[in-house]
Amino acid sequence: MNKFLHRMFNVGVLMKGVNGILEIAGGALVLTIKTSTLIGIILILTQQELIEDPHDVVATMLRHTVNSITESSKTFGGVYLIAHGASNVFLAVGLLQRRLWSYPASIVFLCIFIGYQLYRITLHHSIVLMVVTGLDIIIVFLIWKEYIAVKSKIA
Repeated sequence: MNKFLHRMFNVGVLMKGVNGILEIAGGALVLTIKTSTLIGIILILTQQELIEDPHDVVATMLRHTVNSITESSKTFGGVYLIAHGASNVFLAVGLLQRRLWSYPASIVFLCIFIGYQLYRITLHHSIVLMVVTGLDIIIVFLIWKEYIAVKSKIA
């Protein structure tokens, strides 16, 4: 396999693993923090930005999103983050250890989430989600190329 693609595979998988750890921590935080506290934190964090630029897209989006948080959506979000993060960490460890089962499992897992993310994009047109989805598509490609290279060395 091309050395550049192999390096990109390692970087991408490491990023997915680190992101998974952060998702687990974020999910645990979301589950333990009160909804009113979460709303207050977002309002404080966006206040200065909106004073400087009342039309700031990110700050406005965050405030709009946080105002629609319900207890059940917060619970879903926390559980989703923990499950997604744990899966990413588990699969990243398998990929970095070159476990053959982890390549197709990771591709299937990522494709399911890419499908879900594409569905969410059609509903909300999120630029951040589009970027994340694009990166996930690149990671799937790199995993597939690495899988082919690893299998050819075994055969």
